[in-house]
Amino acid sequence: MIDLAKRQDDNYVALKDVALSQDISKKYLEIIVKDLVEAGLLEGKPGKSGGYKLSRKPEDYTVAEILEIMEGTLAPVACLEENAAPCPRASYCETLPMWKEFYDKISDFFYDKKISDLI
Repeated sequence: MIDLAKRQDDNYVALKDVALSQDISKKYLEIIVKDLVEAGLLEGKPGKSGGYKLSRKPEDYTVAEILEIMEGTLAPVACLEENAAPCPRASYCETLPMWKEFYDKISDFFYDKKISDLI
């Protein structure tokens, strides 16, 4: 995402160019970009002049949204996940306040970071 953001213009970037620039396997990138295209974060264009580009401006992407698409929830425990069933232990769980505080901190951190901050 950062590599594409650095090349942000109206042109599509070939995956092989991103792989070379980032020293990452093209096959590995193919897996990643598939998820990012399905989530609407990237646009893909097949063919000789094809490739990938951001679907929005770099400042419109949070690191959190990318992490959640690629890795799943940022919640450190299941009871803090979005749409989690109510935990029967929540009212007396001795560690829940700690996990909630931790979750709030990492969420704030990653939701405040934009791709444009990393360029």
